[in-house]
Amino acid sequence: MKQTRSACQLEEAYNMCGTAVYRLAMVYLGRRADAEDVTQEVFLRLLCRAPAFADGEHQRRWLLQVTANLCKDQLRGFWRRRVTGLDDALPAAAPEERTALDAVMALPEQYRLPIHLHYYEGYSVAEMAEILKLGQSAAKMRLKRGRELLKMELEGAL
Repeated sequence: MKQTRSACQLEEAYNMCGTAVYRLAMVYLGRRADAEDVTQEVFLRLLCRAPAFADGEHQRRWLLQVTANLCKDQLRGFWRRRVTGLDDALPAAAPEERTALDAVMALPEQYRLPIHLHYYEGYSVAEMAEILKLGQSAAKMRLKRGRELLKMELEGAL
């Protein structure tokens, strides 16, 4: 059964998960405005039609899954064009961190998303597979291939 959230519950959910939702949207879309739009839509859906959650982690996974689905929908849109890079939305980072982040962002989407969810958000392979709607073996393989591509890219940059 769907339940309506109060403003207080919505604010609490945003404070706990808003950054993770926004970061995932940025990884998918690469544009600040699009990521902000998706983040807003995710929390609007939480407010209007989210299921009852067993705990905070269940709610977080639901929010990230909705984020991934909305981003995929937006990427399928006929008007979608990548014209703005990620640079304007990131805080200044150390040069080593910046090199690694650039390498992650340069990965194809199918490898970039598992790397982000596993290393930046801390999800296990099983949780990552659930969020991305993949089998566990496919999620493991994408993570492995993403690491291999990342390693080649970073070794070439040194």
